[in-house]
Amino acid sequence: MALLAVQGLRKSFGEREVVAGVDLEINAGECFGLLGPNGAGKTTTLRLCLGLTHPNAGTINMIGEPVPARAREARTKVGVVPQMDNLDPDFTVRENLAVYGRYFGMSMGAIETRIPELLEYAGLSARADARIQTLSGGMKRRLTISRALVNDPDLLFLDEPTTGLDPQARHLIWERLRQLMQRGKTLLLTTHFMDEAERLCSRIAIMDNGKIIARGTPRELIARHIEPQVVEVYGDGAQAWADAFGRNASQRCEKTGETVFCYAHDADEIVHSLAMRDDVRYLHRPANLEDVFLKLTGRELRD
Repeated sequence: MALLAVQGLRKSFGEREVVAGVDLEINAGECFGLLGPNGAGKTTTLRLCLGLTHPNAGTINMIGEPVPARAREARTKVGVVPQMDNLDPDFTVRENLAVYGRYFGMSMGAIETRIPELLEYAGLSARADARIQTLSGGMKRRLTISRALVNDPDLLFLDEPTTGLDPQARHLIWERLRQLMQRGKTLLLTTHFMDEAERLCSRIAIMDNGKIIARGTPRELIARHIEPQVVEVYGDGAQAWADAFGRNASQRCEKTGETVFCYAHDADEIVHSLAMRDDVRYLHRPANLEDVFLKLTGRELRD
């Protein structure tokens, strides 16, 4: 069953069409990844789905309710984790959860019943009375995710939930999100970390210039769009090697900064040629979702 169904969604700001005919269907119990470079239209799409921005065209049905006509009713069963933590610094950890629950019309009794479970989920039971300023970045992020669960939502929107966190904190957040999926929650995730999407998402849509340009499981996208083996070549001699050998031995060769990326179906010959040189370093690895993302959206910097 689709908890979120979007058809023909369009939104323009002035003469610029930010969302240009997007179709999405997110099924109960899955983690769906919406990926794209900065300015692709991801956050606007999320705001449209939540009824916070009105579309120029298209239909949205969320939790069985038409949006934006009944967005308020739909949002009672939705949780939202924004890009930036917006916890109230004047309140303690416990008070942040309690105040947020009141926004959903929950009674204090119902909120107090939920708070111990939410604190345990965030790993903050011992910090319930701590001020927000005393928490680490990872703690704040876990609290923001727990706060989004106060109304026991069926669908959770996560907009770049691990940006700015160190590797240890990111892995802990991933563990918490997997727990939610095991409990049957449905996640809509945007992220710039391709390994995060590859680990968590059952299906993915890649968005650029307001349009969906590819969709499928991570494995399907890798198989469909990229050669299976990648050799990354670094060092002073990387470009000279690519000119002399790499472009003939692999199907594709691209240079970004000091790195030459070679994509091949069989990289043995490439690796053998590199092993004979002392002016380059190299990494031979299987293709991943980041390779697909860069091939489809380009390597140029987006602001």
